[in-house]
Amino acid sequence: MTDPALHAFVKGHGAENDFVILPDPDGRLTLTPAEVVRLCDRRVGLGADGVLRAVRCAAEPEAVALKEAEWFMDYRNADGSLGAMCGNGLRLLARYLTNAGLHRPGALLIATRAGTRRVHVPDDHIGPVTIDMGRPRLSGAGGIEVSAAGRTWPAVHVDMGNPHAVVFLEDLRLAGDLRTAPTVTPAAAYPHGATVEFVAARGPHHLQLRVHERGVGETRACGTGACAAVAAARAHQPSPPLAVDYTADLPGGRLHIVVRPNGAIDLTGPAVITAQGTVRLTQPSDSRLPAGARTWAQRGAGESETGPFRGSRAEHAQG
Repeated sequence: MTDPALHAFVKGHGAENDFVILPDPDGRLTLTPAEVVRLCDRRVGLGADGVLRAVRCAAEPEAVALKEAEWFMDYRNADGSLGAMCGNGLRLLARYLTNAGLHRPGALLIATRAGTRRVHVPDDHIGPVTIDMGRPRLSGAGGIEVSAAGRTWPAVHVDMGNPHAVVFLEDLRLAGDLRTAPTVTPAAAYPHGATVEFVAARGPHHLQLRVHERGVGETRACGTGACAAVAAARAHQPSPPLAVDYTADLPGGRLHIVVRPNGAIDLTGPAVITAQGTVRLTQPSDSRLPAGARTWAQRGAGESETGPFRGSRAEHAQG
């Protein structure tokens, strides 16, 4: 007899930023925040920085309006909260779709809560994957600061489909152990929290990062964070070149960022499938929902992670 609580999963990572993929092409899976927390737990679950539910747009109310894409990335942070965009996760999801024969290699469109992204997956099953991340949006608001390890620094607000606060340091060790989330002020600038990048320049167009990701903690890598760091670095230049290649080194590996003449950013990096199998999603003790974590329905139909929607539910105003 088939156990209805068992569900197929795929595990993988992008520069050691790891995820559990739950294939759900017909949109039949109801995934609770508590189940996400348990799946991501590195002792009682599979262990991951987040969960990616792979569902066809036609079967997902949040994405049904994005008709140009076939698949939607339902991204959940490790604390059970919803995420709008994840560069490393999107590369991994694209690799899964092509490896599983659900889409041919080459160019494909995948919908996210931050909009539709174009991804290119090589047909060799192992090569790096590239995403057109779109244009970053930098806030003109001043006075944003980040505090960690007893110090405070000015920060740059960058929106890559999710909110980032970018801090430039001479020595990344000044950020401390990052076991506690950095404090970002003013709070009104990030009403639903922010991912914080601590960035050090290592040479022309070469950055080194540590990232404390909202809803996760310090991560081995962050794709949107690397793009935000590049955007912030260019904002500090009086006359940045129209197009340039950047290298971003993170604890889990290296990512490549290309700024195109139109200002859009391409993100390239590894996407590695490591395991697959079945996992039990429901447990009698599934009650460990962190304080402050809310489901999408509890947030309200008009509330996104960084502001109200403009248009369909799949289009975030800022995140």
